[in-house]
Amino acid sequence: MKTGTALDDAPSDAKTTNILEAKPLDKSNAVSANPHIPSVSASAVLGESETLPESTPKCRGVDFNSLSPDNMLSSIMESFKTTGFQATNLALAVDRINEMRKWRLSDVEWKEGDDPALKPKEVRERIRARIFLSYTSNQISSGQREVLRFLIQHKMVDCIVTTAGGIEEDIMKCFQPTFMGDFKLNGRELRKKGINRIGNLLVPNKNYCEFEDWVTPLIVKMHEEQDAKWTEWAKRMSSRDNDDAPLPEKFVWTPSKVICRLGKEINNEDSVLYWAATNDIPVLCPALTDGSVGDMLYFHSYKRPGFVLDINEDIRKINDLAVRSHATGQIILGGGLVKHHTCNANLMRNGADYSVFVNTGAEFDGSDSGASPDEAVSWGKIRITAEPVKVTMDATIAFPLIVSQTFAKDVEQWKESTKDTVCFIDDLE
Repeated sequence: MKTGTALDDAPSDAKTTNILEAKPLDKSNAVSANPHIPSVSASAVLGESETLPESTPKCRGVDFNSLSPDNMLSSIMESFKTTGFQATNLALAVDRINEMRKWRLSDVEWKEGDDPALKPKEVRERIRARIFLSYTSNQISSGQREVLRFLIQHKMVDCIVTTAGGIEEDIMKCFQPTFMGDFKLNGRELRKKGINRIGNLLVPNKNYCEFEDWVTPLIVKMHEEQDAKWTEWAKRMSSRDNDDAPLPEKFVWTPSKVICRLGKEINNEDSVLYWAATNDIPVLCPALTDGSVGDMLYFHSYKRPGFVLDINEDIRKINDLAVRSHATGQIILGGGLVKHHTCNANLMRNGADYSVFVNTGAEFDGSDSGASPDEAVSWGKIRITAEPVKVTMDATIAFPLIVSQTFAKDVEQWKESTKDTVCFIDDLE
């Protein structure tokens, strides 16, 4: 849906007037004939405008007189399309996500030069878009965690990108709750009491202590597993009779492998990571050490050096997921690392086909966090044929509303429609 019409869309024979070059109206004009109005002022203020095309949507908001209580939210969200400002962008985000979820390769006509294996209609109907979901740690700190868990529990996305806080706070909430506070609570007083503030949320130090007590022995165990597998690898290397024989694969922990292990070990259905591990959805976090996990790895390195965390294997993983896709969609809540990491992976395939950004960043300072989707187009991170949307709004408000009109509307239908689908032809059985 186009929400606005450029004047370039007007008929080519339309009269064009540069209002900056307005000249006094003719004396016969009813306005200029009024001796109390200077003619040049009348021309500047009351100059003629071009006629917009008939198809231009008209601004109209919610009419509560006509709403049914049974379908109020959907009606409000539908009316947002013509409300204007961020309400319209919110409605466009719903459209874009529904498009990425609905896309099938059969929507695109096969042409000469394409892979012959992709020609059969029944094959094309089984190939869908790969959906990347990225979010900053505050989304897990807040009640947005339950929204994200819903999506991952029902396998509605294919890859997750988050930060260290997005990992550890999901686990922490399995032990202790985060509490409601106030934006204006005194930081000095909170520090004396051992309470950490995230906006208007409160996290006692106790929560971190319990997480660290849980994760520390797990790091020791993963280190032992690494060393055991390396010892086995060294034995296989020493027993090679032929230098030309393939080298045995050497196991190494990566952030995504560690995160998967955390999800399995926590074994709690409230956890996002539990469902990601259960549903084999990769969680990428290149900055896993930038938080409590990093603190524990730092302490562990003094007790027992040698634990290796390889980020190189994970960059190959996320880039390959993007490249090995016939179409991709990206939903990015927040900015910073998660936004760029996801967009950069899609650069490897000349851009994402569908993109929705939800953040409050501004682009005046040149930061990637505030960069518009159009800037991403210039880098090749979003395809030039795409119609991306940025919603400038707190994601804790915007995203539950978006989910209510997309993923949450057709849970069972989605499961049925995607049962035999893949995101890349090589994955077809």
